[in-house]
Amino acid sequence: MKNLSLFCFLILFLSGFQTVQGQSRPRELGVPFGVLAPGKLNAITDVAGVKVGHFTKIEGDSIRTGVTAILAHGGNIFQEKVPAAIYVGNGFGKLAGITQVQELGLLESPIILTNTLSVAAGIEGAVRYTLNQSGNESVQSVNAVVGETNDGFLNDIRGMHISPEEVIATIQAAKEDLVQEGNIGAGTGTICFGWKGGIGTASRKLPESLGGYTVGVLVQSNFGGNLQIGGVPVGEKLEKYPFRNAIEKADGSCMIVVATDAPVLSRNLERMAKRAMMGLAKTGGIASNGSGDYVISFSTAESLRSAYSAKSGELEQAEILRNDDMSALFMAVIEATEEAIINSLFAAETMEGKQGRTVEALPKEQVLEWINKQ
Repeated sequence: MKNLSLFCFLILFLSGFQTVQGQSRPRELGVPFGVLAPGKLNAITDVAGVKVGHFTKIEGDSIRTGVTAILAHGGNIFQEKVPAAIYVGNGFGKLAGITQVQELGLLESPIILTNTLSVAAGIEGAVRYTLNQSGNESVQSVNAVVGETNDGFLNDIRGMHISPEEVIATIQAAKEDLVQEGNIGAGTGTICFGWKGGIGTASRKLPESLGGYTVGVLVQSNFGGNLQIGGVPVGEKLEKYPFRNAIEKADGSCMIVVATDAPVLSRNLERMAKRAMMGLAKTGGIASNGSGDYVISFSTAESLRSAYSAKSGELEQAEILRNDDMSALFMAVIEATEEAIINSLFAAETMEGKQGRTVEALPKEQVLEWINKQ
């Protein structure tokens, strides 16, 4: 029986891996996304050391939710904190841990994304994971960073079906590998521009003349607006955009995580985070009144890590990029954010959920036809 279970697990793992590998992403289908080159995987995991894990919970006819965990590096993040910043595009959300990151400019936990009413489970899971790490036996305070979007249209969100144990398992399963997109993890039950949304990711690799740094972005897309893809007003052509009948709403949220290996501290990380909202705007997002749009950015540069065990009075010394050298990173964030959002739409599939509600996948063939005619 044990061998049979292992065999079934391997079949599920390999089939999922093949699905991701065989999936045609918008870039491969001819959708244009700026001028900078993507990284090898075109994912946030192109930033060396970054790990991503997903947990997807689809049960019965009404549970459609999950968890996505992003780790800045594979070590003990509490003991080796990384520079970080958070920018609020629109604050109708429940982002846990924001004030300490803004105050100290450091990230000390995995970043957890889930649904609105599972933020508490996300906090408990991230805290318990951190407390149980070797070297943290005397730790008595952990700032868990947990973001959310509301998947209540497709998911029985009031059931609060995510547990702290599932959050811990998601963190432990995180890998430095190709990131699955679409109806997975925290994107399982999300909706974007009226179509099925989900998890999306992309990256940019700067040329050596500009430092050779990598920028990676991951999004949990669950927001509205007037969808634009590759210069095509898709929302208008498909007659699906806010206020078309003066009753439709564009509310929703988008969590955006930006990672880079560039040596930048919290002030310039916040400047990078601001540019992610420009990438969202390029897709037609409007950061509506009821939208929780947050950008969490961090640097993996080892020279900038802050050791929890540092002795009092020790001075931290670091070499950081000048302000004048930030513009290429700004462009990388904008391009990668735009592409990550569109990737989430192209990867997502039609889903039926709570109360028999159905959210259709974006009609990709029609969109590609319009793009190719330009």
